[in-house]
Amino acid sequence: MDLVYDLKENLLANYDKKNDRDGISGERIAERLSHLSKIGRTSSNGSNRPGYSQEEKAAKELIASWMREAGLDVRFDGGGNVIGRLAGKNPESPAIVSGSHVDSVPNGGHFDGPLGVMLALEIVDAWQSSGYVPEKPYEVVIFADEEGACFNGGLNGSEAFTGDVNMVEKLRLTDSAGRSFEEVLKDVGLTVEGYETTSREQEEIEMYVEVHIEQGKRLEKENLPCGIVTGIAGAQWIAFTFTGEASHAGNTPMTDRRDPMLAVSDFMLAINKLPGKYNDSAVVTVGKLNVKPNGVNVIPSSVELFVDLRDIYQDTRDEIALQVKEAAKQAGEKFNIDVVYKELMDTIPVPIAKDLQGKLAETLEELDVEPYYLPSGAGHDAMILGQKWPVAMLFVQSKAGISHNPAEWTELADAVMAARALKKFIEKMQ
Repeated sequence: MDLVYDLKENLLANYDKKNDRDGISGERIAERLSHLSKIGRTSSNGSNRPGYSQEEKAAKELIASWMREAGLDVRFDGGGNVIGRLAGKNPESPAIVSGSHVDSVPNGGHFDGPLGVMLALEIVDAWQSSGYVPEKPYEVVIFADEEGACFNGGLNGSEAFTGDVNMVEKLRLTDSAGRSFEEVLKDVGLTVEGYETTSREQEEIEMYVEVHIEQGKRLEKENLPCGIVTGIAGAQWIAFTFTGEASHAGNTPMTDRRDPMLAVSDFMLAINKLPGKYNDSAVVTVGKLNVKPNGVNVIPSSVELFVDLRDIYQDTRDEIALQVKEAAKQAGEKFNIDVVYKELMDTIPVPIAKDLQGKLAETLEELDVEPYYLPSGAGHDAMILGQKWPVAMLFVQSKAGISHNPAEWTELADAVMAARALKKFIEKMQ
């Protein structure tokens, strides 16, 4: 889809204003997304707003101005997050929080993150138009540096928000220009001390609900505008090294080889079958290989590969991880190859509570949308907040499943339906 012309015009091209209900305005959502898309726009009409960049800061300041216009009290915390608060009738009660992020990958799309922020804010504008005041406080949050384009590791804003921070590791981070974590924060008016001491207390927040584009094709295949997330997968990364013996490709008989690539091929075929033996939410991927010496006419001496293993359930993911390690061992024995592994990363899966899934299902049914359940294989700010507070998530349909790409697209009608669902759900939680 050609997005060179104005994003608002594109979004409204096929939009029927009859979808504007419950105080939700498709045109307002489109206009705000369009304004935001101009900050950090690339030559190929994508979005380039790295976390803790001047572009991300400008985007947050723009949305903060819209928050104030909607009547929210706005503050920027030490992690670079923006919080817009509506006190509600009982300001001392724990708040219901909704939001997402506005940073992007290099040359990304205009919906991943910003849509969730715009819809969370749209709820406040809808309430304002009808005079509705929630019983509990409601907060719209923009989390900083979700994507991790700056430090090759994201979720820094939500980690500061929850206090789930390893400052020793943070202070070791450097960006592509060699600037330290402290220097990068300083460039956008933040400090390490502020980052480290900005976390929210447990009792301040009741729950967090996030709307995000699906970044997959399931909802499109089902012809549904939005769906209920059952959990956010925790990723485990394991590096395997298969070591054999380098030799001449022409003069070494097939019966006298120690070729690690054969073992790797056998291993990859074996682990591809593992997730389906457990559930439909687990996935295993080998996305990177390093072959040595990597010559056309040389039998490799070693192959290093990286396994990305994800599931929304801790027990099955850990069991599959054990089976992956066993498959590597068996492949090595079969082809007389030495195999070692190293665990690189392990994030905790976050299942969504059944009662919150049920509330979302009730909400969608009231809007004549069939409840559809799907896991999130990607990480989100909700994954971090879910380790401290209850969380819920709605996915919105993504055309062709394209994301992290200028062609990323969500129809405005689907976004408006998600906004209506978010509004009704939050009202149910009062």
